[in-house]
Amino acid sequence: QACTYPCQCPSQPLQCPAGTSHVLDACGCCKVCARQLGELCSLQKPCDHHKGLYCDFSKIHRGSGICLAHEGATCDLLGKIYHNGESFQPTCKLQCICMDGAIGCIPLCSDDLRLPSPECPNPRRVKFRNKCCEEWTCEEGSEENRFETAMAVFREDPAQKPELNNLQENCLVQTTKWSACSKSCGMGISARVTNDNPQCRLEKETRLCMVRPCNFSVEKAKKGKKCVRTPKPRQSLHFEFSGCTSTRSYRPKFCGSCTDGRCCTPYVTSTVEVEFRCPEGDFFQRKMMFIKMCSCHYDCPRDNDIFLATYHRRMIGDHI
Repeated sequence: QACTYPCQCPSQPLQCPAGTSHVLDACGCCKVCARQLGELCSLQKPCDHHKGLYCDFSKIHRGSGICLAHEGATCDLLGKIYHNGESFQPTCKLQCICMDGAIGCIPLCSDDLRLPSPECPNPRRVKFRNKCCEEWTCEEGSEENRFETAMAVFREDPAQKPELNNLQENCLVQTTKWSACSKSCGMGISARVTNDNPQCRLEKETRLCMVRPCNFSVEKAKKGKKCVRTPKPRQSLHFEFSGCTSTRSYRPKFCGSCTDGRCCTPYVTSTVEVEFRCPEGDFFQRKMMFIKMCSCHYDCPRDNDIFLATYHRRMIGDHI
């Protein structure tokens, strides 16, 4: 009864605290900041279901409830116990959440990198008083020094120096290789650093990756072969990410296993835009790794997925 159509949503972009999901209201009209554990909730102010929270209307009346978490294991960080679904900040640089015994954190400080450019020849990160995160500052230099420093990432043309309004044309593109996938099975993240952008600035770029599904049964290697490198699933599948599902199905190649103790990891990959659809009805696109070829080797990557690692070892020092 409280819904009015057509939908009228605020024109200003939604500003939510770090780690808070954007969810649709009960009318299916507008995105709102999801309510967190212990906060008041209603149909127009839903709880953060991505974190397993639900609105309990049994304790508070007049259409309001309180966000509670489904039963799950608590988390222990340096002797302090956190409940399932509880958000907390161990330091000013991290926002963490306890999810059924595992702790996941997102950084509150940007870890972006900056490359010298004509408008900022000497970028430097500086720690300011009363501020948690370091910030970039640009040191001024002489006009000659300014272009000398910037030319390290611009095409050398002795006849013409790069113009300030023509950065991309003169930019000497530098891109690192994609990092190993953050998870050995299931959906993970891979990253690289590139300055292939209009500002010619060195920035971090990420893509989704899946070396193999966690329940993927690998074919047995044929006699005489030491590995099954690029098995394909028999049926096409939909990717899942943050509770959302890819709009189309795929038959991607996955890395199999090596029978001689070596690791089987992606060797040749491509990056494709994949569209996801969420239960709330909205769509978004993410870059994703698709494997073309895998290889067996002895340089095995360590498990660096926080949700897997917390079950095996305490991540000493990571919270500092």
